[in-house]
Amino acid sequence: MNSAFDIVTPPRSAYASAIEDAIGAIAPSWSLDRQIAVNPYWGFIDRTFDQAAATLRRLVGSRFTLAPSEYLTAWRACEITQAALTRALAESGASVTLGSAVASLKIHRPLCTGLPLVSDILDERTTPGAGPRWCDTITQQVSQFCASYFDEHQADWHRGRVGGLFRGWRAGLQSDHALEPLMDAPQVRARVPDLPVSADGAISWSLERLGIPPEEAREFLQVCLLRINGWASWCAYLSWEAGLAESSDPHLRELLAIRVAWEALLFNDRGEAESPGSQWRNRWMQARSIKPSPFDQIDLIWQRAHEISYQNRLVGLLTADGASRNAPRDDSRRAAQLIFCIDVRSERFRRALENTDPALETRGFAGFFGLPIRYTPIGTKMSRPQLPGLLAPAIDATESTGNARVDEAIAQRRESRLEVKGGWLPFQRLPSGAFTLVETLGIGYVSAILRRHFGADAHSVDSIGITTRDARTLHPHLCLPDADAVGRKTDLVISILRAMGLTSGFARLLVLVGHGSQSANNPQAAALDCGACGGQTGEVNSRVLAGLLNEQSVRAELRTRGLDIPEDTVAVAAMHNTTTDEVTLFDVAQLPESHVPDLERLQHTLVEAGHRTRVERAPSLGLTPLPQRPEVLLKQIRRRARDWAETRPEWGLADNAAFIVAPRSRTRGIDLAGRAFLHDYTWADDRDGAVLELIMTAPMLVTHWINLQYYASTVDPVRFGSGNKVLHNVACGRIGVFEGNTGDLRIGLSRQSVHDGERWMHTPLRLSVFIDAPREMIDTIISRHPTVRRLVEHQWLYLFRFADAGIERRHEGIWQAWESESPMS
Repeated sequence: MNSAFDIVTPPRSAYASAIEDAIGAIAPSWSLDRQIAVNPYWGFIDRTFDQAAATLRRLVGSRFTLAPSEYLTAWRACEITQAALTRALAESGASVTLGSAVASLKIHRPLCTGLPLVSDILDERTTPGAGPRWCDTITQQVSQFCASYFDEHQADWHRGRVGGLFRGWRAGLQSDHALEPLMDAPQVRARVPDLPVSADGAISWSLERLGIPPEEAREFLQVCLLRINGWASWCAYLSWEAGLAESSDPHLRELLAIRVAWEALLFNDRGEAESPGSQWRNRWMQARSIKPSPFDQIDLIWQRAHEISYQNRLVGLLTADGASRNAPRDDSRRAAQLIFCIDVRSERFRRALENTDPALETRGFAGFFGLPIRYTPIGTKMSRPQLPGLLAPAIDATESTGNARVDEAIAQRRESRLEVKGGWLPFQRLPSGAFTLVETLGIGYVSAILRRHFGADAHSVDSIGITTRDARTLHPHLCLPDADAVGRKTDLVISILRAMGLTSGFARLLVLVGHGSQSANNPQAAALDCGACGGQTGEVNSRVLAGLLNEQSVRAELRTRGLDIPEDTVAVAAMHNTTTDEVTLFDVAQLPESHVPDLERLQHTLVEAGHRTRVERAPSLGLTPLPQRPEVLLKQIRRRARDWAETRPEWGLADNAAFIVAPRSRTRGIDLAGRAFLHDYTWADDRDGAVLELIMTAPMLVTHWINLQYYASTVDPVRFGSGNKVLHNVACGRIGVFEGNTGDLRIGLSRQSVHDGERWMHTPLRLSVFIDAPREMIDTIISRHPTVRRLVEHQWLYLFRFADAGIERRHEGIWQAWESESPMS
């Protein structure tokens, strides 16, 4: 019988679909300065969650579940209930008893490494300790080449990009004399001239040389890309950004060509029985024929049981005493309305605010406040998007004093200061850079370093090169032509207020609360800021919208269109520091005298709510609050935020598990433990479903991305996490991090973001989405959007709705009543 590799060489076009499938399976990863959460399995949502788990397990040995011991611990602690496990077993259809499922957790699982490459076989044949492994050498070589190719901000010398990534790598490898003595492999450089100069040509040449038939090419190509997944994710980001600009980017295809070419260059095609090529062919076929382990299905059942246990308790909370919470709304005017981001960290603070002053109203809305802006601070060329990564900016924004001559003077002063600071950068790149800088600039700089090390106030990037005095005079605003500025601003405000469900009943103070984090010496700091603002704080967006809402010409135009904001309603921008739970109010000096008592009451409430929130969070930070001494706890938490050695300044969005799209009356008064994203929505005000469609196609996708990034960083931290934060070194100034000084680019969250050193601080559960809307409205939206349909029907998230008789779940296109257990304690 002929081998699977004994085939007629196919035309190169036969591999085209396999190439597209392979590069389409890689999810993007944003740069450090815009680091937002991404579902790393995004390229696999065209199949079910369980199918994707089986695929990645087969390809590279990736896990989609926790270690069995973690489920056993949760079972013994009753975090996974018997009723949940029984339901999970029934859903799976597996012929597994409850007893055998429990017993399976004590059985050792066989190691799964995935499908082998030629480099794996060569490493197996190498004597231990004889020298570097081929797999590591290839990763190192490709990674270092990519780092030098993509760098724009770190090195003094930059590699030329003429010809592209693949051609540059090919030329470099051909002239590289270091690999031959290091790996004792003179044949590699000798074969490089045979490689075609185009990426597609090189991929086809490599597959043909390796004898991969078209029907197996997709798997092989996917394995190759997943072996260099960090840089592949960066290249996928470049493709994503190009797509938003209705363009294309070739780098992911070229990276694939590089990684596949390495395997072909190592391949010995002499056909000898003991040659690496012959051995690899046999191992490849054997590995492809291995059936999945039955333990894989059992582990997925336990994962589902863990999710059902949470869903049971959450449904119990949402339905307990529902009649009182769903009573008609109090129509008396609120003391203030505060619009928070839907971020899970806002849930605790909103609850604390409402408990402190029940006369307040809080709402949840995406933290970029519906502004599709690209922001450029004055005196810089550093433009950045301030909106979700799913969207492209449509409007430019900057900052101004309102006086063009003053703006120009401030810009010139800042440019001069930034030029001086730029001269320090070569010192700061070195590990001992700070102390070298002291020797150069004098002993006076010591105090600045010591302040930073032992706890100085942190400053945002936007404050660099600008004085406090100048900063106080500047206000963010939109850059729109005067001719149609009022009309466009009004259009924007109307769409935002309608999406918020806020077209009447305005309070005297309308507070727009963006959020941001605070930490020191943290390359991944942007991951703790607002994902809806593209990994930035929400300050710019909140201040821009507050300015629009207070602009009298916009108010007048709104009234002509039937949306009347009362004369005494004043919008105020604010920012919630999620590390310290302090809230800063902006531009309050501009408030009229009549609103000073309202402002003072609000400020007092914010201080008390911050203290209550810190007390609730303190145990997770290893802190013990002292009764009657709130200032002590605040001082401790501020110190953590400024400490250069603190690897866990806050837990970010760890333990997120639910997204609730409903009026606040559905959740007000319920302790959701900072695990739920909360988006206000009233379907009665959205009869055509347009607002719900926006929510299900944008915020729901963003929360899903956050949820799956935390999930993947926990269950598969080697491939989809970024390792030990203490060992991080920034690559290319902004692109990402290495763990240490070698290896692949690391993506995802560091271990310190999900683990406290003793236990996981994030419980990996797929997102449970609860929507308060009619079945038909939800189903119509699902039918119109293939991506949403895949997420729901393939169980990448779970969809529930509030019904008259309780909670219903949508499963396999059918809505069914959910019978839950007792509520969360």
